[in-house]
Amino acid sequence: MNKIILDNTIPVVLKENKNTPRHAMCFYFKIEEPEKKAGLYTILNRLFLQGTNKRSAAQLAQELDENAIDCYSEMKQDFLRFKLQCLNEDFEKGLEILADIIKNSTLEEFDKEVIKLKGEIQAELDDPKSKALDGFYKNIYKNHPYGHTYTKILEDIDELTKSDVECAYKNLLENSSKIISIAGDFEKDNLEEMLKKHFSDLKNNPDAQSKIPVPQLKENSVVKIVKNDASQAQIIQGWHVPTIYSKDYASIMVMNTMLGSSGLSSRLFLELRDKKGLAYVVRSSYEIYDKAALFNVYIATEPKNIKTCLEGFKVELDKIKNIPVTQEELENAKNNLIGKRQFFTETNLQQSSLMAFYEDKGLGANFEEKLIELVKQVSVQDIQRVANECIKDPFVLTILAPEEYLKEV
Repeated sequence: MNKIILDNTIPVVLKENKNTPRHAMCFYFKIEEPEKKAGLYTILNRLFLQGTNKRSAAQLAQELDENAIDCYSEMKQDFLRFKLQCLNEDFEKGLEILADIIKNSTLEEFDKEVIKLKGEIQAELDDPKSKALDGFYKNIYKNHPYGHTYTKILEDIDELTKSDVECAYKNLLENSSKIISIAGDFEKDNLEEMLKKHFSDLKNNPDAQSKIPVPQLKENSVVKIVKNDASQAQIIQGWHVPTIYSKDYASIMVMNTMLGSSGLSSRLFLELRDKKGLAYVVRSSYEIYDKAALFNVYIATEPKNIKTCLEGFKVELDKIKNIPVTQEELENAKNNLIGKRQFFTETNLQQSSLMAFYEDKGLGANFEEKLIELVKQVSVQDIQRVANECIKDPFVLTILAPEEYLKEV
């Protein structure tokens, strides 16, 4: 793994994988300005492949298809990233198209994309799980940009203007910190020249400071969402926990694996689904952002089982807090987690994405190797300690169900 710095100070992380047929590239733009209106960055992200000064949306789609170039953008809470993947011999063509998209998007389809987004959100919120998750995130990140969920976007989107999006686009190009990562079979010198040719006129601001505040959760909150046509109750309970910068990051990952993210072997699955038959789906998750992280447990069940499921959650969470796990269970969870991560990093695109993600976080592009070693070092005592530090008040509990079943909660 190598790192070069372009003349405009944009860092480029490189991983050479010989005899692989396709290059993969990620281009990260850090989001440092909190959006004043929910949906601002979502709309901006949707507009990037809708035409440039040189290419219409149709021309862009045709050119990408004819050259078998996979190019798209993604928006997350803390960053916007472009992903590019193509055959080695077509990489410069891909770079030229990507540079055109990044630097010359017209944003002309603004009105059309707003209408489309509103329709898609309304359709998505008809799904019980999506509606429940919307209520959960909106409340656990209340009055914070991380809580700009679908319903919040619907509240704000009619006040959003094309000028707002143009300003956000300009700010992203001129004032954000940027990172490029590439994995593939390349010649380093040739690659550097291509990057200079297509991206040297972009400005970088490596010292930019995020203005997104740290979210606060000060008291327990129970959110009840009535959906009378729901055949399943959706239950989500979550807590603010340390994020990726914490010394406990690896320990929380292993705890999450034990409780609910390892599928059939997880405690929640074995106890609530296999033994008690309470769940259609049950899991836990650990989601990290720059300024915060969440640990949550989720179950989809028959509405009549809501109280039983809440009691089941409490039992399993109390167990991991108060009863030391066995060494065997700990080693199984570590192996499960490490195996999944190794599978996740098999392709050039996956490697490129992860390298840029870690570099963006200031952890170094090779942090995955360090993380595996940290996972191996997690002890029985670490699991019990982080369980007690993470699973405590305050929390947010969100329950979606027909009204008659919510009255008893």
